[in-house]
Amino acid sequence: MKRSGVISIIVTCVILVVIIGGFAFYLAHKSQSGAEEEVESTQVQKVLQKDLDRNYPPTPKEVVKYFAEITKCFYNEEYSEDDLEKLAYKIQELYDTDLVANKSPEDYLQDLRSDIAGMKEQKSSIYSYELSASTDVEYFTEQDYDCAKLYCIFNVKQGAGTVPSMEQFVLRKDEEGHWKILGWDLVND
Repeated sequence: MKRSGVISIIVTCVILVVIIGGFAFYLAHKSQSGAEEEVESTQVQKVLQKDLDRNYPPTPKEVVKYFAEITKCFYNEEYSEDDLEKLAYKIQELYDTDLVANKSPEDYLQDLRSDIAGMKEQKSSIYSYELSASTDVEYFTEQDYDCAKLYCIFNVKQGAGTVPSMEQFVLRKDEEGHWKILGWDLVND
């Protein structure tokens, strides 16, 4: 009897070890497969995830860079009407209050839709952009405001080629110390 009792304890322990090991193996592979199934974020989602209240771009160059990323989304990416409105709101967070005051949100959205439709009609998209070097940012004071001026070249793809479009941006520091886009203009060669 003693021998059969010892054998049944050993068999029970082996069965428990196999069950626990199998369960641990299952959990390890389940969490790995769950990680592999994560859906990649689209460029629009990545741009919209930036929390400007907590992580506002610290320099004029970074503000214009984020502006350019949103602009590329407008003209290059597929998105819903809801996402378009979110992108429009997000880009306006980069604008100076004086710039935002120039148009109502409805007029801004209508003009934006028209611009996007025009680019798509011409089968154009923004291929890439290049910002001024940090050392090329011009800082100055205007009416007791800290201001900055820099350039961004948008390379617009039209047909088989690209056409550079140089824009000059003027930014002004607000009361919270954030650089806001006061305006921009196309620079003629």
